[in-house]
Amino acid sequence: MNRGDLVREAASPRAMRVGDVMTRQPAVVGLDTMVRDAVELMRSKLVRHLPVVDEAGHVLGIVTDRDLRHAAFVPALAEQVGWEPQRLKAPRVRDVMSWTAVTTHEDTPLVQAALLMFQRRIGSLPVVTEGRLVGILTEQDVWKGLRKEQPLGAEPDAFLW
Repeated sequence: MNRGDLVREAASPRAMRVGDVMTRQPAVVGLDTMVRDAVELMRSKLVRHLPVVDEAGHVLGIVTDRDLRHAAFVPALAEQVGWEPQRLKAPRVRDVMSWTAVTTHEDTPLVQAALLMFQRRIGSLPVVTEGRLVGILTEQDVWKGLRKEQPLGAEPDAFLW
């Protein structure tokens, strides 16, 4: 099946939609959330992506476990360049997040969203309605949704680490 076939199939009325499998009410953070608090939230909720939202729920960006791992290197780098520890302020989400987040809508065909994630090499898509966050679609959600449509013969958790 080629990409054109996938897109045509995704447009069919029976195709699964993002809203069918997305995670509703995802954990979120604000711009001024301390990095250490974002790390703890990810650990406690067992997630790898946190949408960054304003007070009205508009998506400003996204922070990932990779962003937070990179932030952990800053103190070591500062020491190597001879900065004094007091020169470093405690990092906030705004200092390490991705300011552009690719988003999707609840009515987007799941296959189309999965292709977008694959092409952009991203692990999640914040789901928005009228500009406000209503959920998040992760690789795990896509995998489980596609498995419902067509059994693949592999356990969904076999590829999640």
